[in-house]
Amino acid sequence: MKRVIIFGPGPQFKGGIANYTTSLARAIDRLGAEVHIVSWTQMYPSIFPRDLIDRSSKSNLLEGTNITVHYITNYNNPFTWRNTVKLIQQLKPEIVVVQWSVSIQGLPIGYISKKLRNVCDCEIIFDLHVVAQKEVSAIDGIMLRYALSKPHTFIVHSLKTFEELKQIFPTKSFKLINKEPRTKNTEFQSVIKLYHPVYDMFTPDPNFDKEKVKTELDLKKHVFLFFGFIRRYKGLHNVIRAFAKLAEERDDVSLLIVGESFWETLDPKKFSTKIKKNLFGIIKKILVRKGDDETDYRPLDLIDQLRIKNEVVVINRYVGNEEVHKYFQVADCNVLFYLVATPSGVESIAYNFKLPSIATRVGHFPETINDAYNGYLAEPEDIDSMCEAMKKSLTKPIPPEHIEEQAKQMSWENYAKAILN
Repeated sequence: MKRVIIFGPGPQFKGGIANYTTSLARAIDRLGAEVHIVSWTQMYPSIFPRDLIDRSSKSNLLEGTNITVHYITNYNNPFTWRNTVKLIQQLKPEIVVVQWSVSIQGLPIGYISKKLRNVCDCEIIFDLHVVAQKEVSAIDGIMLRYALSKPHTFIVHSLKTFEELKQIFPTKSFKLINKEPRTKNTEFQSVIKLYHPVYDMFTPDPNFDKEKVKTELDLKKHVFLFFGFIRRYKGLHNVIRAFAKLAEERDDVSLLIVGESFWETLDPKKFSTKIKKNLFGIIKKILVRKGDDETDYRPLDLIDQLRIKNEVVVINRYVGNEEVHKYFQVADCNVLFYLVATPSGVESIAYNFKLPSIATRVGHFPETINDAYNGYLAEPEDIDSMCEAMKKSLTKPIPPEHIEEQAKQMSWENYAKAILN
């Protein structure tokens, strides 16, 4: 029996990477391997002004599995980095899969991976959710090169990410593979190209009453959904502007916004919150380009400015896992008007509900969304094009079977098998 360790945020954390870590562990467990999640206890510097713990979900996503979770790695305590290496060494895995999503974690992840290469006879795989950072800082390049020089193998979810990896290491040789056996080759590094799988932890409720929920939420006939953390790169400001333009022409449409404002999760009245925000703000001014700082990003203010309050419903909080299905089942279309894109967990959730997505033509979206077949594509930063894509989703609805066809290529089983190959 193979023993696999997945390093990343465990199920107590919020967000897509935590859900991803859990889903991947479950998929590998189903294939008969022994799986351990080695998790952070604190993922970011102590001054990070955000609550990262999922306090809304109630169900145990690992129930019925043989997966063990070890909460051990504290970003702020290098002694725990060393203890993480010792734990993994004692577990003697054949494969260690590291979830990589943000360069600020480069120091602890790079340290742990470097030490593991010396003490553990295992394949270290970095699962790259992103390479180019969404908020660019002065130290990104340093952290990226330090950490990404440590693994034996990479996984990418899009060709765009593969190109970004090559730009970080222009003198290295990489080989894009799919199902070929891997070796610790000294001539080139293997890069496995896999689609971000369809989340299987969120499933439709067969008894869901769509019309009843529409009435409860005061939604109109056609519902466009924006789901997930509210961050600048996801382009909610453009979603709202494009929808406002559509709402000028039609009176049967609603925009449903479900998600937590990323930088507004701590009590602003607390002294500790004020200290964190002030310190974090000073560091961001030094390291982050002014145009990339999203701390004051407030797209929801546009709803009143554009006078569309009666057409928009906002659930401005973190939604527990048990609630997720409701918003995808009540919607008719998933909106992804991102400014930049790495594979989207929200797109992945939508596939499980046979919900079509409309997205901007950025990042990986042209690889997974075949325009007018399983969704619609719009031009980035073009409100008219986005509004037109919304119109098309109404006048020429996407057949559910087309979405199902794409979803079959994006199973967790295929993903897990590729890792175990």
